[in-house]
Order: sequence, then structure tokens, then C-alpha cells
Amino acid sequence: MFIQPWDASLDEAEWQTWIADGHDFGLLSVNGPPGLPPVAVPTHFTSEPGHLLIHLARPNPAWKAIEDHPDVLFTVFGDYAFVPGPWRAKPGTPPTEGVPTSYYTAVQFTCRAHIVDDPDAKAELLRRQMAHFQPDGDHAPIATDRPPYGRMLSGIRGLRLDVTDVRAKFKYDDHKPVEHRAAVAGHLTARAQGLDLPTAAQQRRRLDRIGPWQP
Repeated sequence: MFIQPWDASLDEAEWQTWIADGHDFGLLSVNGPPGLPPVAVPTHFTSEPGHLLIHLARPNPAWKAIEDHPDVLFTVFGDYAFVPGPWRAKPGTPPTEGVPTSYYTAVQFTCRAHIVDDPDAKAELLRRQMAHFQPDGDHAPIATDRPPYGRMLSGIRGLRLDVTDVRAKFKYDDHKPVEHRAAVAGHLTARAQGLDLPTAAQQRRRLDRIGPWQP
């Protein structure tokens, strides 16, 4: 992932806060066999200090790829929007001369994958995931000897991704003048389609923290 200096995460806390703020779905990418494309699996995940937790169905083709190549990439993205050219035209130029772009946040984790097959360990992985996704505890006990999860554990495999590197990108025109960025955030808020509103919120948040761009 190419990251311009002005698109870089300001610190680790910025991307960690963004992930914790409900961004818990991403794309697992694994090297495929020679001559074949990578294996890519969209999935929910749980983020814990130093690693990510995932589970997938046992028939998933990703398992063979992971066994062959345990170094994987996990990508999370969101708060994205298409910004049309007229919104980015320089002052005093025709709107049609503006060049469009995309705004988005993306966090990429480089990881070493460890497969979890022990039934008790899989049950514990699921309990930790459910503590995140259903914190109210409104589900049956997750145990190897209790229905319904006990009989279903054989149909899944767990995956612990030990994080070795993180690259985070917040692409919101931070190198542009303050007035430009504020105007685009206003356009996004007025349009209010798709993820326009959270995209505008990210742009305003970065604007408040960075102010005028300083190379």
C-alpha cells in the first residue's frame, strides 16, 4: 500500500482507535500456489494486543494456502467516498479542471498465521470473539461438550494472526489548504450518500489535528 507522507497515520493510537471504533471486518490475503492468484477471504475478526483472531469453515481453500505460506496480509478499510473533480478544482479555475480522487482509511496488518485446531482452544477463540461481537452474552455457552457450539467446532478452524507490521493510511487531502478540506467535508455532508458522513467526519478530525500541512 503506497502511503504519501500527508496520508500517514499520525501515531499508533490513531489507527488503533479507528479499528476499535467498529471496524472489525477485513480481507485476509494469502499467497496462492505457483501460477495461481492469491487467496482472498473477507471475514470478521477480533483485534487483541499483538494479534488478530479469525475462524473460517474447514472446507475454505485458504487453509491449504496458509499451511504452505503462513505469512499473510490482513486489510481493513472504510470511511471511503468518491470525491468528484469539481469539488477539488483550484480557486479561479473552471470546475471541470478539478481532478477527482478517493478518500478512505485503510489499515494493513502483516502477520504470521498460526492455525488453531484443538477443540478447547477453538472454543476459547470463539468465546473471545463473542465477547467482542455479542458482549451482552446473549448466546449459549461455548464449550466442547455443550450444544450447539460443541458439535459445530469440528466444522471450523481457528486462526491466530501474530502481527509483525502495521501500515495505516488516512487519505483525506491533508496536503491541501485548510479551506479546501473544509469545503470538501461540507460537500460530503450535504451529499450524504453511502459513507459520505463518516468520511467527512474523518476529514474534519484530521483537519483539527493537523491544521495546515507542514512537510
